[in-house]
Amino acid sequence: MSEPHEATERAPIRYVAIGDSFTEGVGDERPDGSVRGWADLVAQGLADATGAAVDYANLAIRGRLLAPIIAEQLEPALALQPTVVTFNGGGNDMLRPRTNIAWVAAQTEHALMRIRDSGAEPILLAGANPTAGLPGGARVRVKGDELVRAARAIAERLDVRFADNWNDPELAGGQYWSPDRLHLAPVGHRRVAANVLRAMGYTAPADWELNAAAIPRPTRRDQLRYTREHVVPWVQRRLTGRSSGDGRTAKYAEWTRVEPRALGADPEA
Repeated sequence: MSEPHEATERAPIRYVAIGDSFTEGVGDERPDGSVRGWADLVAQGLADATGAAVDYANLAIRGRLLAPIIAEQLEPALALQPTVVTFNGGGNDMLRPRTNIAWVAAQTEHALMRIRDSGAEPILLAGANPTAGLPGGARVRVKGDELVRAARAIAERLDVRFADNWNDPELAGGQYWSPDRLHLAPVGHRRVAANVLRAMGYTAPADWELNAAAIPRPTRRDQLRYTREHVVPWVQRRLTGRSSGDGRTAKYAEWTRVEPRALGADPEA
């Protein structure tokens, strides 16, 4: 990934991603602590597939509910004059009690229409389904299933490309998730990137590892450690009104140029 630049010559594809931690790339951490994630990989996959540089921005910030995603990210994204915008939101809303699915669906539809009216192509994503490993996951799964059905109907009604990661059966395996069980592991992000590229009409680079070997079910000790290290801090943030994204800004608020990789280049670069 190159440094942010003021593009003097526009790339054929100008791609902006908006959303929450899923789109920011949490769970796919680099050695320096920064995150990569599926959207970064989609930008690279587009450059590799087309053989042309891609201008890429990512305004997603972890912890964001749908309303702030739309209020804080949508218009700045469109101000960049992109050709394509990936949109995902509502995952954090589903983790709250009394989620208003109809409201989430309506706001999603309005956002997609706004993107399309700007001249950019919207790509709608359903996030991957983490509920198999979450406490109370069955209740979240019911809401998620309902929201994804609504999202698919919106995509069909508006004739918008839709990447349905929620119903990817492979992503249900624990091997695709980070230790917090809420965010994807690196291989999970690669699989989502491949799903998104496929929805856009492209094939993922052949050197991406998209599958991982199954892992054993967690033991009682694993469950206790997971509760102590991940569930308790999450509950404490909810009780105090804090968010994991407090004080954070977008990792790529302006265009960064992504060049096609040379043959044989490191797929993880």
